[in-house]
Amino acid sequence: MASAVEQMAANTSWAALGKATDLRNRIFFTLGLLVVYRLGTYIPVPGIDGTALRQFMEQAGQGIGGMVSMFTGGALGRMGIFALGIMPYISASIIVQLLTAMVPALEQLKKEGEQGRKKINQYTRYGTVALALFQAYGLAVSLEAGDLAHDPGWYFRAAVVITLVGGTMFLMWIGEQITARGIGNGISLIIFVGIVAEIPAALAQFFASGRSGAISPAVIVGVILMVVAVIMFVVFMERALRKITIQYPRRQVGMRMTEAQQSHLPIKVNPAGVIPAIFASSLLLLPTTIATFSQAGSTGPIMSTILAYFGPGQPLYLVFFAAMICFFAYFYTHNVSFKTDEVADNLKNQNGFIPGIRPGKRTAEHLEYVVNRVLVLGAAYLTLVCLMPEILRSQFAIPFYFGGTSVLIVVSVTMDTIQQIQSHLLAHQYEGLIQRSQLRGKGKARKRKGPARR
Repeated sequence: MASAVEQMAANTSWAALGKATDLRNRIFFTLGLLVVYRLGTYIPVPGIDGTALRQFMEQAGQGIGGMVSMFTGGALGRMGIFALGIMPYISASIIVQLLTAMVPALEQLKKEGEQGRKKINQYTRYGTVALALFQAYGLAVSLEAGDLAHDPGWYFRAAVVITLVGGTMFLMWIGEQITARGIGNGISLIIFVGIVAEIPAALAQFFASGRSGAISPAVIVGVILMVVAVIMFVVFMERALRKITIQYPRRQVGMRMTEAQQSHLPIKVNPAGVIPAIFASSLLLLPTTIATFSQAGSTGPIMSTILAYFGPGQPLYLVFFAAMICFFAYFYTHNVSFKTDEVADNLKNQNGFIPGIRPGKRTAEHLEYVVNRVLVLGAAYLTLVCLMPEILRSQFAIPFYFGGTSVLIVVSVTMDTIQQIQSHLLAHQYEGLIQRSQLRGKGKARKRKGPARR
C-alpha cells in the first residue's frame, strides 16, 4: 500500500504551481538571472575584430570552437564577456574536491561543518580566479597571434584579461544566487542553458546539410533515433541503484524499546555523475585547443604528429578517451563521491550493519567490493554514451558538435531540477495540510462547552 508521501507525490500537478507563491518566485528569479547570462554572451570583449573572429571560428569547429563553445553557450564564438564561461569554477571546484580527499588538512576542514565548508568555498573561489587569469591571458595572446585584435599590445591583453575574469566571477555569483534563492543548482543550470541555446542553430545547420544533399535522409533519421535512444538510456542508468540491506537492532529510546528495523543503502550505478566525462574531454581536447589558437601550421612537427593521432575521432583519441573516463570514474567515486571507509564508520556509529558482515573494516571491504563491481557497469555506460557521438561525427561528417557529455549534462540537470520543483510542491502541500489541521483543531476547541453553572 502506498504511503502518504507517495500518494501526495502522485497527486502533485503543475496546476498547484499557481498556489505555491514561494516556488513561483524562485522560478522567476532563476529565469531572470539566466536571461542576464544569455544577454552577457552577446556583449563583445573590447578590441576584437568581429569579422575576422567569425571567419576564424567557422574554421575552428573541432577543438575550442566545438566543445568549449558549446559549454559557453556560443559566447566564445562571439568572444563575449562570458567567453570563459563557468568552466574555470567547475575545474577549480573539482580540483579542490580531489585535494580535500588527499590532503589531511583539507579533509579535517571539511569535517568542521558550516565553517569548514565556507573556508573550502573560499579556496575554490581563489582557484577560480587563478585559473581564469591563466586562461584569459592565454586567450588574449592567442587572439593577437591570430590577428584578431584591432590594436595588439599590453593594453589589449589587460582589457581582455580583466573583462573575461570579471565575466567568470559574475557568472559564479549568478550561479550561487540561483542555488541559494532560485530553483536547482545554479552552476549546472548555466551550463545547461548554454548547451540548449546552441541546439536550434545546430539542428538548422544539420537539416540544411540534409536538404543540400551533404547528408543522406537515412543518416538524419538514424541520428534522431539514436539521440532519443541515448536520452532514454541515460535516464534509465541515472536512476539505476544497487540497494544493500542494512539492519538496525532493537534499542531502548527513553522508556520504551524500539523494534529492529531494516533499511537500504542505495549505491548509484554512476556515482561520479558527468565529472569523468568532463575531465577526460578537457584533457584530450587540450592539444587541439592549443593548436587551434596558435595556428597549427606553425606549431612544429611534434604538435602536428600529436594532432594527427589524438585529434577528435581518431582511433588513439577514442582509446585514450575511454581509458580516462574509466580511470576518473573509479578515482572520483572512491575519493570523493562514495568513500567506503566513511560510510562504514557512519553505519557503525548508528549501530547499523549489513547482515552477515561484521561492522567496521569488513563492512568497508564489502562495500568497496560491491562498488567496484557496480562501477564496471557505470564506467561502461559513460564510455558508451561519450564514444558513440564521437564515432558518429567522424564517420558521417555531422557539421556540428554533438557530444555525449552534453547529453549527460542536459538529462541530469533536467531530472534534478524537476525533482527539486516536485519537492517544493510537496512541501507546499504539507504546509497546507498542517494549516488546515490546525484550523480544524481550533474549530473543535471553540465548539467545546465548559460545565454548566448552577
